[in-house]
Amino acid sequence: MLIVQKFGGSSVANTERIFNVAQRIAETYKEGNEVVVVLSAQGDTTDDLIAKAKEISSKPTKREMDMLLSTGEQQSVALMAMALSELGLPAISLNAYQVGMMTTSAYMNARLKKIKPDRIRRELDRKNIVLVTGFQGMNRFDDITTLGRGGSDTTAVAIAAALHADKCEIYTDVEGVYTADPRIVKSARKMDEITYDEMLELASLGARVLHNRSVELAKKYNVELVVRSSLSRAEGTVVKEVCKMERMLISGVAGDDEIARVSLIGIEDTPGKAFDIFATLAKKGINVDIILQSIGRDGMKDISFTVAETALADVKEIVATHMDRWGLTDVDYNENLAKVSVVGAGMVANAGVASKMFEAMYDSNINIHMISTSEIKISILIDKKDMHKAMNAIHDAFQLVD
Repeated sequence: MLIVQKFGGSSVANTERIFNVAQRIAETYKEGNEVVVVLSAQGDTTDDLIAKAKEISSKPTKREMDMLLSTGEQQSVALMAMALSELGLPAISLNAYQVGMMTTSAYMNARLKKIKPDRIRRELDRKNIVLVTGFQGMNRFDDITTLGRGGSDTTAVAIAAALHADKCEIYTDVEGVYTADPRIVKSARKMDEITYDEMLELASLGARVLHNRSVELAKKYNVELVVRSSLSRAEGTVVKEVCKMERMLISGVAGDDEIARVSLIGIEDTPGKAFDIFATLAKKGINVDIILQSIGRDGMKDISFTVAETALADVKEIVATHMDRWGLTDVDYNENLAKVSVVGAGMVANAGVASKMFEAMYDSNINIHMISTSEIKISILIDKKDMHKAMNAIHDAFQLVD
């Protein structure tokens, strides 16, 4: 079998953990499998590099940040290759350029375009364990790019798809996908399986177990995905197209406290205004989430939307530049908010999910600022200080306990 394994930063945080992971890789290899391993930067390396950059510049360019941040993964793969060699196993480390990991040119948030798997295939034919840097790629200018936080998951799934791997295993510091973050909701239950669609929603809504783009790729190319712990032998959670027939109404609860709300006030209530605003944001690579437009009164309307907290500085710059053209009378920013969501494929055929969620918020005396729904999820915007309380209340209301 050809197996792609991905290990997160906490799994290779120190020498002891590197050798622990090396033993796991060795076991897979000795079973007669071809093995490709994608690694993240060690522990807090990426955060440390960001801090170093801020010591030099208050606003470093995104290109130079990608050049800096990519060094973390290169350390990981080189050290792992050395560890495997110490165990007497053939291994080689490769970076994004060497494996033809081509991306768009959006520095710090690039998207994969294609992978040229020839080099990986040659190394596998030589019986090598191939160690590949996660989180990064190369654009058409031959510049290093990064895929956004959590991007190593996407690297692993993309390589699995390109090589037609039999399995892609995502190893992390938790034993699988839970009904909620077990660090916040103590009664959270590990799921044996979850659909691609449900996992994609949870990943997009704040669950940090998998990068959302990795789930998109897995669904698109039908990659068998397994999430399990690098620190235990638990079976983990299988992410796949269809799960068992009888299942719970709600699969999980997710929370995200790294968002901000932008309210554009006093927009002329005429066709094309919303298009102009969101087209401008899109051109600058700003992803918008929940959108709320007020009813037009006296020829004017307001539009509120949420963005990732990391994008707020760029949004403020864009709004300041276009405020007069958009005819805004005022703008309001709020960073003290969080988004809490429930996800479940069973929601589409069952009434009362929203009312139960809102009842839980009422009983907990939590005010709801905005609401967004789809066939398999309901998201609410609340005060950031209430996120943990809200997640626990909703988890209890839907009886998702272990």
